[in-house]
Amino acid sequence: MVELNKDNFEVEVLKSDKPVFVDFWGEKCEMCLKLMPGVQSLREKYCDKIKFASLNIAVSRRTAITQRVLGLPTMIIYNASEKVATITPDKISSLNDIEIFIKDYYNTL
Repeated sequence: MVELNKDNFEVEVLKSDKPVFVDFWGEKCEMCLKLMPGVQSLREKYCDKIKFASLNIAVSRRTAITQRVLGLPTMIIYNASEKVATITPDKISSLNDIEIFIKDYYNTL
């Protein structure tokens, strides 16, 4: 997974030649830490069409704010510099919710 920060977000996400799944997380977010290994396993399953990246909001808070990330965990899929899908904490109760979110977009590619 590509580790994002304020310096590489534009190049790795907004200028990527393929869709990018971004996992916005924080070190104090228990749900984020619990889901992280599973999200990394989803990368192996869907990386042929989607690039996977993560952004620790403690390191790049302003980047998260500019992307309107208001709660954790939040996951966004970008394509051609646009947000095409977002899943927010109120919609995430398990890794299965995240896989359905990814698969719904993946199947459109």
